[in-house]
Parts: sequence; C-alpha cells; structure tokens
Amino acid sequence: MTAFALRCSLCSLVVFLTLRFGSAEEKPQQPTRTPTANTVNTPSPGAAAKRSPPAPRLDWKAGLAAAKITPDTLMWMAGYGARKKPAEGTLQDLYAKAMALEDEGGHRAVIVTLDLIGVLTSVRESVEKQVEEQHKLPPAALLLNASHTHCGPEYRERKGREEEARNYEQFLQSTLVKLVGEALADLQPASLTYGHARAGFAMNRRRNYALPKDDINANKAPNPDGPVDHDVPVLCVSDDAGTQRAVLFGYACHNTTLQFFQFCGDYAGFAQEYLETDHPGTTAMFVMGCGADQNPYPRSTVELAQKHGRSLATGVEAALFANPRPLHGSIRCALEYVDLPWADAMKEQRHYPVQVMCIGGDVTLVTLASEVVVDYSLRLKRELRRPPAIVWVAGYSNGYFGYIPSERVLAEGGYEAPSYAPGIEDKIIGKAVELYQQLEKPATQTP
Repeated sequence: MTAFALRCSLCSLVVFLTLRFGSAEEKPQQPTRTPTANTVNTPSPGAAAKRSPPAPRLDWKAGLAAAKITPDTLMWMAGYGARKKPAEGTLQDLYAKAMALEDEGGHRAVIVTLDLIGVLTSVRESVEKQVEEQHKLPPAALLLNASHTHCGPEYRERKGREEEARNYEQFLQSTLVKLVGEALADLQPASLTYGHARAGFAMNRRRNYALPKDDINANKAPNPDGPVDHDVPVLCVSDDAGTQRAVLFGYACHNTTLQFFQFCGDYAGFAQEYLETDHPGTTAMFVMGCGADQNPYPRSTVELAQKHGRSLATGVEAALFANPRPLHGSIRCALEYVDLPWADAMKEQRHYPVQVMCIGGDVTLVTLASEVVVDYSLRLKRELRRPPAIVWVAGYSNGYFGYIPSERVLAEGGYEAPSYAPGIEDKIIGKAVELYQQLEKPATQTP
C-alpha cells in the first residue's frame, strides 16, 4: 500500500471514530435538569426589555362620569316628522357621558356626549353658564355633542307637548351640570393616545347630481359615488397602571338605521355598548361627525343597527391596535360665533358657534353646530392638517337648528339645503381656520 493510500485510510478511520464516539476534546454532556418549584428561569436583560415597554408618561389627568337620560315617561320621539304617536318603550337606555381632561399646566376641558337628537341652544347656554359659575370652566373649554339618534325624546317644544319638553329639558340641564362636576372631581393621572381606522357603512344619501337628467339613476338615492368621511378617530385614556379607562370615538353618519317607537341609541348606542362589554371598566363615548348627508346602509331593522354598531366598534378596536400615538402637551380651546345670512335678507341671521380644541401637540378637534354636511369635514382636514398633526371634525355640537349646507349642496338644492345666502361655507371654514391659527403656538411635544 502506498503512503498516500495509508494516510487516506487513517483519515477515514478517524472520521468514523469521531462520529461514533465524539471528540476526545469535547466536554461531557450535562444531564438535563427538570425545573422544580425552587428553580427560577431568569430571562436575559435584553429579552425582558423587549417584553416590557416603557411605562407611559402620566402628564395628563382625566376624569369620567356617566348618567342615564332615558325619559321616565313615554314622550314623543325626535327625528321623524311622520310619527303620529309617542314612544312605546325602551330597547336601549340613553346616556350622557363626560370626559374631563387637564394638562400639566392646569388647563382643563370637558367633552360631553349625548344620546339625543341634538343640543338645543338653550341647553348649551344654561349649562355653560352654571359650569363656569360652579367650576370656573370657561365656555370655550366645554363641548356638548349629540349622537343625533332618531330614537330619542323630542324635547323641542311642539304644540300640545310643551310641558313634557320643558320638563325634560330642565332634567337634562341639571343632569349635565352635575355630570360635568363629577367628571372634574374624578380627575386622576392618565396617559392619552390617539389612533384612527375606518368603517364603511355610511353612504351619501343624496342623489347623484352629476348624472344627466335622463339617466335611469338620476333621481335615485343614495349615491355610492358621493362624498363620504369613513374615518374613525379614537382618543384613548389609560390610568397609571396602563389600564384603559375610556375611548372617545367618532363617525360621520346619521343615526337613522331604526324607525320604530322605542328609545335606543341606534348604531352609535350599540357601538358604545359593545366596547364597554368587550373592555370591562371602560367608558365608551361617541362623537357625531359631519353626517348630515350620510345614512347607514342597509337600514330599518334592529339587527342592522347592531351590525353597524359592531362594524364601528371593530373600527375603534383597529384604531386602538394600529400604531396609537402618545399625546403630550397642553389643552388650548377657543369658541366664537359667526353670523350666517339667509337668502331673505330680512330674516334674522343665524348666530353660529365654531369651536376648536387642541389636545396636545397633535390633535385638533373642530366642532360645528347643527347638521353639517360632510364637505365641511373633508375641507377642514385638507386646510388645517399640518403633518404629523391630526384634524378631527365634529358636527351636531353646541347648538341644533337644522341643516348647514356647503356651497355645493346649496347650489344643488334638495333636502339638506335650506335657503341660506351663498358664502356661508367660507364664513364657517374661515372662522375655524382663524381660531386654529390663534391656538397654533409652539406646543410642548415630547417624543
């Protein structure tokens, strides 16, 4: 055998012995130890840091309160003029809910949501006056928003029903003043986050004016190609342990799934109910957006109202999950009025409230009174958005007296276009921009 062949044979023998018995340099294998009750498995510092996010900064205080506002009597119901009889019962209780916020500088604001058709001007004036006297809360720092459910009480005075309307309004005013006080008394350390997602059941309820008059769908509504705002903005309040205490969320769509004779919050009421059930201890509050020309589709049954409520609640859950943004900074509020002229110059102008709330350095909440069409929301988001800042637009706030058309809707005419003089859109948008610019100061914003 040659020397080369001998070396190859020896190498093969070494490889075989190594695979069979292991290397002589290897350390003997340690026996596997089964953990006992006294054994502590300590993760590496790096792994622990990954599993435990830093505690949120508690640079806010938040307080919450809620009160049932379902009528004690079977009042007439609001929203549908064709109703010929009062309510027959209650499917779901109606609520007023309040969220008080305070920044590190002691500036406060209170947001109140109501399962009602609207906020009457007399209610706004009475509550803001009493709250300012009792709690030193300026009018600009008080927001009253109604869900516009058509299954709530009619508390505007109607012929033959004046007394029941006055009685309910007095009850509502005293309840809201007490509610604001309870929310302020509940102020405690908190963190705030903002997120948003989508819900798709709202559709523009007007006909498509872009179609030729002889088109088969020219006079049919709804319009699936019409403007919509499917955004679901969400403000989340958590306590010092990181536990969710409240979610304030919005959507721009009429609460008109239901047309029956029972008190109910409609889809917005069900969305709040589902969120509070799925998150025990959480207060869910709905803010109505600019939904004057938006309806939920399909509609007309309790099951559909529940489905829309679940869809909206799912949108809120998605917003809570998808990259929520921590909010830091101060609360800044402004409230002013603009006079809206009618086409009939002899008619007294509408005294219209516009409010802006800046929550931290990121979120600007613009609130407009009465039934505002979706064009206002879409335009304000375009004109006020300064990335990464967020614009949240609400209608049905601080006053209720009918439809507020955009210039487009006013020119088209139709149900949502009362006879205002041209130019009211620019007046309202201009006032919102003016207030925003007043509040737009270098905001304290810490990453």
